[in-house]
Amino acid sequence: MNREEALSLVREYVKNENLIKHMLAVEAAMRSYALKYGEDPESWGVVGLLHDFDWEIHPTLDKHPQNGAPILRERGVDETIIRSILSHAEHTGIQRQTKRDHALYAVDEITGLITACALVKPTRNIHDVTVQSVKKKWKDRAFAAGVNREGVQQGCADLEVDLWEEHIPRVLEAMQGIASELGLAGQTGADQ
Repeated sequence: MNREEALSLVREYVKNENLIKHMLAVEAAMRSYALKYGEDPESWGVVGLLHDFDWEIHPTLDKHPQNGAPILRERGVDETIIRSILSHAEHTGIQRQTKRDHALYAVDEITGLITACALVKPTRNIHDVTVQSVKKKWKDRAFAAGVNREGVQQGCADLEVDLWEEHIPRVLEAMQGIASELGLAGQTGADQ
């Protein structure tokens, strides 16, 4: 499955634009990690794009993402992509084995924290977010309380990357690269 087909599948199953933006952010971060490891950015991006495609139809842990896997199989998605998607949820029992599996686990939650950091900026511009501003919000457990910080740290450890020196800068830069798609390019004159 290529990116166009994956995005079409996402749009078929997901109506919440914020959820689509989350998947686009994860896709961008996954592509960045693929380049770092000399892997295929297309397949890594598809994993990021599809990882939560079934959340609206299976919004509970007893169904997501495992009940989405048959849909992906019906659409001809490669089994290795499906396996990576299943591995991002600890409750599936699918162990993370590959760099791609670990990268998905590491970037999934942090994209939400970075998005929240951008949204509280007066400009709502992700280009105004810095690693230091993310670090400050990271320490405030009440901010973006749903973000599994321990999971992000474990993902970084599994990837053997430093959270602050490499991971946050990489994900932030990837998200900044698609700021408009994420709705985080700042306010227009009419919005101010």
